[in-house]
Amino acid sequence: MTIKERFRGFLPVVIDVETAGFNPQTDALLEVAVVILEMDEYGRLQRKATYDRNILPFEGANLEEGALKFIGMDDPYHPFREAVSEKQALQDLFKPIHDEIKATECSRAILVGHNAFFDLNFILAAADRTKVKCPFHKFSTFDTVSLAGLAYGQTVLAKAMGKAGIEWDNALAHSAVYDTEKTADLFCQIVNETEMLSN
Repeated sequence: MTIKERFRGFLPVVIDVETAGFNPQTDALLEVAVVILEMDEYGRLQRKATYDRNILPFEGANLEEGALKFIGMDDPYHPFREAVSEKQALQDLFKPIHDEIKATECSRAILVGHNAFFDLNFILAAADRTKVKCPFHKFSTFDTVSLAGLAYGQTVLAKAMGKAGIEWDNALAHSAVYDTEKTADLFCQIVNETEMLSN
């Protein structure tokens, strides 16, 4: 089975965003990580590639002090972050997604995330601000909060990882790359376990 066949023509792509607040229209998008998935020769879903960009706050963006403290960021403008503009970041991150959609003959990407609508809303708002073509379905997602609740009886990411038997390090949490790769592992495991039960 191909990934196109498994997900009705959609390419699942795991996303995690780090932000300076909860409002995608006003609060800065500071980091985005992307994990593209693939099917192996046995039809099992797995991670293929990870991409990440640190992002400079857009002009006039709100920076909530509590949100910055939560993600452990003192200065979003610090040169060591090697941050780029929203437009550059989205162009860099969307290109491999568009390439994979084409390679797999999927119709579009579908966002996979833990509290997926939070991530999707920030991505859509940034794409709208920068006029960069967004590869994601505008309102459909795969949310690992719901999936983990069904599969393992846990909705908190760290607790769901424990139930799933996936290693989790609280010290590394709230890094977009770490959270995205762990969310990808969780999603793949749930999909693969479901596939085994249906066979």
